Amino acid sequence: MSPLIEPRLWFTFDERVDRRTYVINGLLLAVLKYAGDTAMVWIVTRKLWLPTDYIHPSVVLSDLGKFSTPTWLALALLIWALPFLWIGVSLSMRRALDAGFSGWSALLFFVPLVNYALMAMLALLPSDSSRESSVRLHLEGGSASLLKAIAAGLAVGLGMLAISVYAFASYGAALFLGTPFLIGALTAFLLNRPQPTSGARTQLAVAATMATVGAIALATGGEGAICLLMAAPIALAIGAMGASLGRRLANRRDESPLGAAMVMLMLPLSASLDAGSAEPPLREVRSSIEIDATPMQVWPHVIAFRPLPAPTELVFRTGIAYPIRADISGEGVGAVRRCVFSTGAFVEPITRWEPGVRLSFDVAEQPAPMQEWSPYADITPLHLDGYLKSQRGEFRLIALPGGRTRLEGSTWYGMRIQPTAYWSLFGDVIISRIHRRVLDHIRAEVAGS
Repeated sequence: MSPLIEPRLWFTFDERVDRRTYVINGLLLAVLKYAGDTAMVWIVTRKLWLPTDYIHPSVVLSDLGKFSTPTWLALALLIWALPFLWIGVSLSMRRALDAGFSGWSALLFFVPLVNYALMAMLALLPSDSSRESSVRLHLEGGSASLLKAIAAGLAVGLGMLAISVYAFASYGAALFLGTPFLIGALTAFLLNRPQPTSGARTQLAVAATMATVGAIALATGGEGAICLLMAAPIALAIGAMGASLGRRLANRRDESPLGAAMVMLMLPLSASLDAGSAEPPLREVRSSIEIDATPMQVWPHVIAFRPLPAPTELVFRTGIAYPIRADISGEGVGAVRRCVFSTGAFVEPITRWEPGVRLSFDVAEQPAPMQEWSPYADITPLHLDGYLKSQRGEFRLIALPGGRTRLEGSTWYGMRIQPTAYWSLFGDVIISRIHRRVLDHIRAEVAGS
């Protein structure tokens, strides 16, 4: 195998990356990533994934909203994307060093549109031979200024939380991808700069910094515990990648925190671009159940149902909103159905009324999707207002042999939190459990009528 495309080159920092190596590996990885995405989407949906379907410039934000896909596919695509994210940053850092630029410029990989300009520039710039002797990195264990490193990481995390959420009302790639990576890189750099320390201690310091950012957000009422726990897996994974990069940059004499500061200024720009992005495509969650009754016997229990018993499922006892009852005003198209949840009521104007066959409705109003855990009563983080938004729903009644019915329920929703492939995992599971609670109750009501 040619050294130009040796996989070992992708996962270490020890090899120099010149212009030719960068271009060849970049093209190869792009083709490999696209082939994997296309194959997985085709196998599951029998639909073709096009290059134009990467509607967001970030390599890990493939949006499946236009397809009806199972939850596990979004998770599989996300797991598939993470190594390419790491390889892209690693190659870009070493190419920047080879070209005579700061290794911190690789963090521009997380800024939409700017990342394309960065890759194009790195593909064109010649090597700087004067830096050849300092490209290969060697690390030894040691100690460093832990408090200084953590303080800098906290400043980045809390600052970007304030800018992204409160200035731009955005829960986007800048917050969930760029910020954890920069926290990890800067904390690791400052920890290892005075004297190299071990990789394990570096990762522990970064994890402690991330945890402290979350704890401060919780203690000040800026965020609730549930969403912080949901965000933790992806934030810690991206932060660990940043830590590995920062640890290696710390051992270069010609690297300075000023490079990180310059890149840091690009994150607010990225947050503003996230805020201005188009509305996400709708995603359908579909559930079904079989009932020992005819469609016309099931129909009255679909349009309205009596109060449900208190939930026993763990997902609803954590604060996720759950359905309580449904009633309807009027009959036919134009009637208004109200599905009351633990946090308020969905107001659902009827758009299709076919007794014994189909009930379709829009969602004109909806309550908060959860009651957050917090030291303070009734906090309302911004993400509870329209960031997971149901647009419409439908029940379908399908006659089965023997006087039985298959009752199907669908909800179409949009997710305005990125990366959507990650957050839709939670959205799909929550909505699926809500469906199951309602469908099981309808079946019980029919059996008892």
